[in-house]
Amino acid sequence: MAGIETIKSMRISVRGVVQGVGFRPFVYKLAHKHGLVGWVRNTSGNVEIEVEGEEESIDGFLAGLKTKAPPMARIEEIATVPLPPKGYTSFEIRK
Repeated sequence: MAGIETIKSMRISVRGVVQGVGFRPFVYKLAHKHGLVGWVRNTSGNVEIEVEGEEESIDGFLAGLKTKAPPMARIEEIATVPLPPKGYTSFEIRK
């Protein structure tokens, strides 16, 4: 397990056609694949994600968001903001 000093955290906002197309379950699976913790939820027309983990894992997660999204999803913009880690222990889909 990585030390807390190597854990990075990021808020990711995804804008486009990302609701009603299986995007949150896709994000959940992608986060698990990369060993990340945090959450994903719908906001007004967008999807918001918070992830924590190794920087390399977050980079892989971001690459997957761009290249492996569900076929009906249309991503127009991905915005990221670094955050201090909050100590999440799992990844969840929030309502």
